Amino acid sequence: MGRKSLFFGILLVFLLNSKVGQCSISEKIPLGAIFEQGTDDVQTAFKFAIANHNQNDSGRRFELQAYVDVINTADAFKLSRLICNQFARGVYSMVGAVSPDSFDTLHSYSNTFQMPFVTPWFPEKVLAPSSGFLDFAISMRPEYHQAIIDTVKYYGWRRIIYLYDSNDGLLRLQQIYQAFAPGNENFQVRTVRRISNVTDALHFLRGLEEQSRWENKYVVLDCSADMAKEIVVGHVRDIALGRRTYHYLLSGLVMDDRWESEVVEYGAINITGFRIVDGSRKPVKEFLEGWKRLDPVQSQGAGRETISAQAALIYDAVFVLVEAFNKILRKKPDNFKNINTRAGRGQFYNNGSKILDCYPPVGWVSPWEHGDKISRYLRKVEIEGLTGEVRFSEEGRRQNYTLHVVEMTVNSAMVKVAEWSDETGFVPVAAKYTRLKPAAHIERNKTYIVTTIVEEPYISVRKEEPGELLMGNDRFEGYCKDLAELIAKKLKINYELRIVKDGKYGTENNEVKGGWDGMVGELVRNEADLAIAPITITSERERVIDFSKPFMSLGISIMIKKPMKQKPGVFSFLNPLSQEIWISVLFAFVGVSIVLFIVSRFSPYEWRILHPTDEPMRHPPHLHTNSGGTMANDFSLLNSLWFSLAAFMQQGGDISPRSISGRIVGACWWFFTLIIISSYTANLAAFLTVERMVVPINSPEDLASQTEVEYGTLYHGATWDFFRRSQITLHSRMWEFMNSRKHVFVKTYDEGIRRVRQSKGKYALLIETPKNDYINERDPCDTMKVGRNFDSKGFGVATPLGSPLRDAVNLAVLSLKEDGELTKLKNKWWYDRTECPKDKQESMRNELSLSNVAGVFYILIGGLFVAMGVAALEFCYKSHLEAKRAKIPISDALKNKARLTLGVGRDFDNGRYYTPANQIGPTTDNETPHSNTHTQV
Repeated sequence: MGRKSLFFGILLVFLLNSKVGQCSISEKIPLGAIFEQGTDDVQTAFKFAIANHNQNDSGRRFELQAYVDVINTADAFKLSRLICNQFARGVYSMVGAVSPDSFDTLHSYSNTFQMPFVTPWFPEKVLAPSSGFLDFAISMRPEYHQAIIDTVKYYGWRRIIYLYDSNDGLLRLQQIYQAFAPGNENFQVRTVRRISNVTDALHFLRGLEEQSRWENKYVVLDCSADMAKEIVVGHVRDIALGRRTYHYLLSGLVMDDRWESEVVEYGAINITGFRIVDGSRKPVKEFLEGWKRLDPVQSQGAGRETISAQAALIYDAVFVLVEAFNKILRKKPDNFKNINTRAGRGQFYNNGSKILDCYPPVGWVSPWEHGDKISRYLRKVEIEGLTGEVRFSEEGRRQNYTLHVVEMTVNSAMVKVAEWSDETGFVPVAAKYTRLKPAAHIERNKTYIVTTIVEEPYISVRKEEPGELLMGNDRFEGYCKDLAELIAKKLKINYELRIVKDGKYGTENNEVKGGWDGMVGELVRNEADLAIAPITITSERERVIDFSKPFMSLGISIMIKKPMKQKPGVFSFLNPLSQEIWISVLFAFVGVSIVLFIVSRFSPYEWRILHPTDEPMRHPPHLHTNSGGTMANDFSLLNSLWFSLAAFMQQGGDISPRSISGRIVGACWWFFTLIIISSYTANLAAFLTVERMVVPINSPEDLASQTEVEYGTLYHGATWDFFRRSQITLHSRMWEFMNSRKHVFVKTYDEGIRRVRQSKGKYALLIETPKNDYINERDPCDTMKVGRNFDSKGFGVATPLGSPLRDAVNLAVLSLKEDGELTKLKNKWWYDRTECPKDKQESMRNELSLSNVAGVFYILIGGLFVAMGVAALEFCYKSHLEAKRAKIPISDALKNKARLTLGVGRDFDNGRYYTPANQIGPTTDNETPHSNTHTQV
């Protein structure tokens, strides 16, 4: 009986010990996690790793409990409070994937409080090994700047273009500089440029293309995977950029991301990059099986056959922490005592304190007591993860890792061309190039459905003539109808044109099947085989359908109502010379007259002697000599003005200077008038025959900087989407203006054009250039295009993804463009059928109307009236003088003058009143009258 009691006692102790062991399994180690907003796949990989560990019952000593915070700011104060909240939760280590700006704050707290911090990546050279301090941050991403250098050397590039988007990229560039021998003339960085977005990068590449179009360009692109993809797609779709002359080397581990083979742009240009996840390894295959089964709605970023490098690194980071904790617990199982619950930790959590306090009352920081130990054990971890062998140096850097160098070339899928490791360097491998897709087969006997949209001049419905019955494709006419005929002829296929059912081009619409409406939706749902219409090639559409090369290049332009031509002013004949010139000529005229008067007074050759008995009133300015004679000078001030005016009008005067000085003045004045009159005559015809238009808007900047003229676009069209998504300041400001005035948007182009014509210049329509040019050639010819285009894009022939017609249609479009057929079609439907003939306008433009020269008539009539008025004044004045001298009434003098003026009484005997002007002094029998032909003014 005693032996039985002893046996059951031993059994009870064993069961109790077993129960205690089972309880230890349920113990939880808390982890703090901080992620930047927009890292959905990284967060999903982190949670997936936590779940996989906690669900693994074999040999598990503890569970992980994660406290996850997602931030959307780099504000140091807000981030500090968040970090302190994590510390207060009693976390044993921090995990995070944040931007470089946020990393600095997190890294500082990690080292200050000795809190281990594991991250997929952090900036280059965070803490120099020579500092002597233990860095509590560990990066899962290996250094790869040497891989970039070795790859550049492998390809033999002598000049590279380096584009980067962060300070991290600039540090890698510095390391590249240092790797090559200083002064090495065989290698140079041709251009370095920091880019802020895709638009900035493409703008820089366009400028580079203009400088050296045919030179090979090797571009090292140091940016995120998403930006790299968008730059590649934007490059290929930009008709201004070449392809064969470019080779991109994508810095970073962006090639692990999903590069969809159906996006044709990825295989349209040479791309080289690095990949760290080897999909052929068994652990990776097993992981991807589970990763692929995750619901992408609940687990964003998952549900794919691939995983990004960042997500793979954070997944490995969790198991690095797990291995470090296991090592600690295997060596000393009670190291983390009382960690089951927060209340259970009590004073044993950290140096007698319940929490790790960022603001201790004692005034000094109390670090995490297990931080140093955990950090040192992290550096001793060696595991096989998704990113290969995970091992760290004493500085917390990855070592003994391997990168795969892969290429994506024209018409070739991604293929590995080399392996690079920190131990062996660059090792080329035999590349097995495979085509993205096999050659497609086109069924010749099939009738392909071509969807299109009614819009002149692309497609319009023909009107039946009396007795005419139109059927099939003959019901339509237009540019796209002719284009469809040419493509069908090239491909040797039959086709049927159908008008899109909902009358739309195609935008995302979750309410319809396939998620797209319009022509794009019909292609997505395979209701049509082709779309030949003015449909703009955009990145959103290209994700769901394929496009050919652009058959027409275009951009967004401004359409306004053509302003009324200004009628020429009454004095438009003065326009050939500016106001400043006319004023200068006037001053020159007065100045020359005064100078001529002065030099004539000083020069003795301009004076002549008159008979002493001549009356002073009958002669020019005179002086009495000592001998009783009189000296006369023809160039009085009025005569000088008359001489200058006659010369300016290119008419001869009846007096001319006789002195050398006077002739010099005259010659200079004649030369001056020759040049002025010649210049005036040369410009006169152009100014009188051209009617000018005053355009209120001349550029996009003019339109955006005012509010009097409203402007809008087609609602939910490609132009509308362009302004909605654009990050350019000018475009964003215009979008804000339009979006705040919903009435500026129009449902159809016809509505917008009608609004432009009826708004009296107070509305402008943002419309694509081909449509703008076409409407401007249509009656009533009252619209016009102003300013430059906002962008550059193209219309393409669309096909469903993976359609066998895609490549054939692409080649057909290129062939038609090279043969000039597309240019002929454009001229046929735009300019040959214009309703605004220019010949008539040109002939009318060359005819002068009365309004062009009305000012000349006004001057002539005004001059005549002035002359008549002056003559009347002279008549009255002379009559007054004669009446005073003859001592007769003024009325008699006026009557005598009137009879003489009217031709009555020419033999009037009062000779003293009417002595002929050419008789100077009395004559004798031996003398002849002295004749003076100089006019007296």
